Amino acid sequence: MSGSQSPLLENATRDLAQFAAALRYEDIPRQAVECIKLSMLDSIGCCLFGATLPWTRKVAALAEGEGAQPVASLMGMGKKSSVSLAVLVNSTAGHAFELDDIHKESIVHPGSLAMPVAMAYAEAAGGASGRDVITAMIAGYEVGTRVGSAATMSLFLRGFHPQGTSGAFVAAATAGHMLKLDAGQMQHALGIVGSQAGGLMAAQEGAMVKRFHSGRAGQSGVYSAELARRGFTGITDVLEAPYGGYLSTYSDQPNPQRLTAGLGTVWETVNVGYKPHAAVTSIHTALDALADLMREHQLKAADITEVDAGLSHMTHVHCAWEYQAQGVTAAQMNLYYGLAVIALDGMAFVDQYREDRLRDPQILDFIKRVRAHVDPEIEGMGAAFRHAARVTVKTRDGRTLKREILHRRGSPENPLQPADVEYKFRNVARACLSQPHTDKVMKLVGSLETLDSTAELIGILAAPTAA
Repeated sequence: MSGSQSPLLENATRDLAQFAAALRYEDIPRQAVECIKLSMLDSIGCCLFGATLPWTRKVAALAEGEGAQPVASLMGMGKKSSVSLAVLVNSTAGHAFELDDIHKESIVHPGSLAMPVAMAYAEAAGGASGRDVITAMIAGYEVGTRVGSAATMSLFLRGFHPQGTSGAFVAAATAGHMLKLDAGQMQHALGIVGSQAGGLMAAQEGAMVKRFHSGRAGQSGVYSAELARRGFTGITDVLEAPYGGYLSTYSDQPNPQRLTAGLGTVWETVNVGYKPHAAVTSIHTALDALADLMREHQLKAADITEVDAGLSHMTHVHCAWEYQAQGVTAAQMNLYYGLAVIALDGMAFVDQYREDRLRDPQILDFIKRVRAHVDPEIEGMGAAFRHAARVTVKTRDGRTLKREILHRRGSPENPLQPADVEYKFRNVARACLSQPHTDKVMKLVGSLETLDSTAELIGILAAPTAA
């Protein structure tokens, strides 16, 4: 390790494992419980919509071909498989359309990992209680987001996908808690899953495999917990090992103190936010800044001659690359496409990322008017402001309009309200669930901590979607 790196903590893997294994519902503050219920609702919507998409269906066909013991449902498909294969499919579905929740610091989408794992195990057990599901999900959220935060943006800038790497720890801790692993077994589960972490960010420029990173991370978490339960051993210091450990391998500039800082008193679960756009989180401030300017000044796309977006270095690398209609994934990750659909449609949600829009001549024409650059002042604000944007619009009548947004909608600093998440759920679920079932899911998730069994909720989610 270079002298610029922080010294790695001793016993961090052990301490996280002890926390995840010992966590009880009674230990969790009410705010975190309410946040995880909101995350669960959001994640269910993401999984059900994702189940309708062709890339998820390909993974489901693979799972069906395995002919595994049918104990856990492929959400929205009316079919069952093993716990591990159901999680492979459902976690792919949860991350299938850039709609899933996000923990900003860790760059992990924990909901599309923790919810499928917890619900698969709940179903395999005949309908675990709502409190068991809540507690297991929070164990996963707390462990996995801390791992991602400790890896810092360095992991991402080196080209690794946080969902497939740090996200694997979300799944392992959730699975381990559902299996009631003791602290030693949980430590081995984390030690096993650290060796399974993977996912390359080049996938963002046009590949279905980005969605699969989430599925594999979820499945790896299940395998790791199951192996640990059987006495299989992992790297007991996987996070802190100075050679070949998770942080020392994946990050040039780790912050290992983030692994255990405030563990059990500071709840990272409450720092998870939700997406109002079906696009990569990093561009949401730029999208909203353009939408705000157009609404405020009553502009149409034809009125605009140029849009310039000032961004952090991370967002510029992540999203400001030449758009070439490489596929839905690429469109959702691309700043220029996102700004174009905001200008033309006033929104960047599900319909804006249909296959038939990707080569729309109007979108391609507007993209030619968009510029992006690294704003040194935003970059100087540090990692906490990596999603900030300064957007300048020039109009055909000679005006120059500017808007700065430092914190995206849906972030902890600028949160969506529960009603906003419920509105999003209804809009996503309407293609998948009947109105009565939509209402019932919302009611069951809203009272999750009171449910002695999650069987009724699982039954609704298991049925084939209306789409």
